[in-house]
Amino acid sequence: MNTLLDLPERTVKPRERGITHVLDAGLSVAEVDGMVEVIGGAVDLVKLGWGTAVATGNLTAKLARYRAHGIPVVCGGTLTELAIAQDRVEALVAWLHDLGIEHVEVSDGTIVIEHDHKLALIERLTRDFTVLSEVGAKDNARIMAPYRWVEQIERELEAGAWKVIAEARESGTAGIFRPDGEVRMGLIDEIAHAVDPDRILFEAPRKDQQVWFVRRFGTNVNLGNISPRDVLSLETIRLGLRADTVGDVDPVHTRE
Repeated sequence: MNTLLDLPERTVKPRERGITHVLDAGLSVAEVDGMVEVIGGAVDLVKLGWGTAVATGNLTAKLARYRAHGIPVVCGGTLTELAIAQDRVEALVAWLHDLGIEHVEVSDGTIVIEHDHKLALIERLTRDFTVLSEVGAKDNARIMAPYRWVEQIERELEAGAWKVIAEARESGTAGIFRPDGEVRMGLIDEIAHAVDPDRILFEAPRKDQQVWFVRRFGTNVNLGNISPRDVLSLETIRLGLRADTVGDVDPVHTRE
């Protein structure tokens, strides 16, 4: 426990707010252990990116390590989209059960799914899993008006999603960001005006994007698609231990 400095109050695991959602794009078991050694207390959920869970050679061993460290795992939404497109949702459910995975992501960033069908899938999957749904497209040509973002987020939460992920891709150049990585500030403001930000997980893979969200929503904003190598950096941003947010987050005064 820190006794040196007055720092912002950080939520503790298991968190409902202040979540750091990490993108595993192909870590080895040793790299999983290394990440946990350095900053495991800040890792709340790990996503096995897109369809890597099917292609990786160390899936069983890696899941066992995450389980031993008490870190939940979710497969990428692209895998769920492929199962939907191929009418293999129940096979996916059985596979995830066999693996002991308790979270699932439902997205439509790659394929087009009728929203009522997506809502029905969320409702069905909540019977077996903690569901994260995702709103927003990976293709910048698919522009959606802010009111539609709000409508879809609200309906997916009503359908049973634990958190709704605001799409940005692993590059931070789509969805809630412009192609150059700039935050769509008007869109974020409209979403936050209508929906409690604690119920949203904002994908923010780049440092400048993480800084923006911490400044806008505070230390305990939910952030996703964080690279394993950036988890410690993000935690210092949250705690005002990096120049980017010094003076922007409120410390808790606990010392005499």
